[in-house]
Amino acid sequence: MDYASTTPVDPRVIKAMLPYFSEKIGNTMSPHVWGLEAREALENAREVVASFIKASPVEVIFTGSATESNNLAVKGIAFSNRARGRHIVTSKIEHLSVLDPVKWLERNGFEVTYIPVNEDGLVDPSDVEGAIRKDTILVSIMHTNNEIGTIEPIEEIGEICRRHGVYFHVDAAQSVGKLPIDVDKMNVDLLTMSSHKIYGPKGVGALYIREGVRIEPLLHGGGHEYGLRSSTVNVPGIVGFAKACEIARDSMDEELGRLRKLCKRLIEGVAEIEGAHLTGHPERRLPTIASFWLEFIDGERLMFELNERGIAASTGSACSSGKIEPSHVLLAIGLNERQARSGLRLSIGRWTKPSEIECVINVLAEIRRKYARC
Repeated sequence: MDYASTTPVDPRVIKAMLPYFSEKIGNTMSPHVWGLEAREALENAREVVASFIKASPVEVIFTGSATESNNLAVKGIAFSNRARGRHIVTSKIEHLSVLDPVKWLERNGFEVTYIPVNEDGLVDPSDVEGAIRKDTILVSIMHTNNEIGTIEPIEEIGEICRRHGVYFHVDAAQSVGKLPIDVDKMNVDLLTMSSHKIYGPKGVGALYIREGVRIEPLLHGGGHEYGLRSSTVNVPGIVGFAKACEIARDSMDEELGRLRKLCKRLIEGVAEIEGAHLTGHPERRLPTIASFWLEFIDGERLMFELNERGIAASTGSACSSGKIEPSHVLLAIGLNERQARSGLRLSIGRWTKPSEIECVINVLAEIRRKYARC
């Protein structure tokens, strides 16, 4: 029940990757036959990933993670456009790999406006437009929230940014492979992707950068990825990422229908438990995330109880696990600190079975009965 944290690598992805570990081992920058073979695999993968989001291959660069992609998007735009302005707009519920870089930029001479969200976690496009100033250079709003699953009005926000001549970055790490992505239709200038969220390997991400967008690289030394991300290219990982995109593309319609049914049953079943409250938008949400806050138990104790019963879940973002602070996302949607410490995120995926959904509902009901007696 923690697919939003990471997914198992699909066996078909592993099969596609294997030759590039021990047989096709060239460096993409080498001029000999092994290097050219690796280069061809890299460019074929780039075409697949670009096609998956309706982009041109030259607009996709590969990175080591969604975190790196978000940092490159935010800092790269800031550094490249600071002569034009030093103001950035983002929301209060972004992933920390966006919030921490913009806070770092604040400490280094930039100004940031943090847009609030409503109780369902929705950004109001009019708030974005109201926050844009003459010196605004970037708006960064995630496509779907990684904790509560709410889907943001990206197309409308993109239209506003386009009208005002402001770059628009979207963190789509949770939505790529689960929802159709069309960067032109969404009016996006930069878009973050992650391999390990769609049954590909860890350690691979990508950043879509619309042709003509000015961005400063964070890494220098070698000129890889059109000079925007110097580092020896992770060919096996990138091949695996592309294969994961192919599989998602071919199975998305059927899989979305199956996941919607499972998630609907999960939400309805948990909501019937006294003291369980759904978080996120009731309809505009990913079909893979069911999130709640619970009156009867705190998040730390809940994780212990679930682990004891063989259930993997999350109190929110896995990147924040181990911290004692309440979820910034749950606070932003209006919960108090006690409520925000009792969050539960259940996330499903390709191998989730109906029987597992029923098991989790029953276990949570059992935990509720246990703590009701305390």
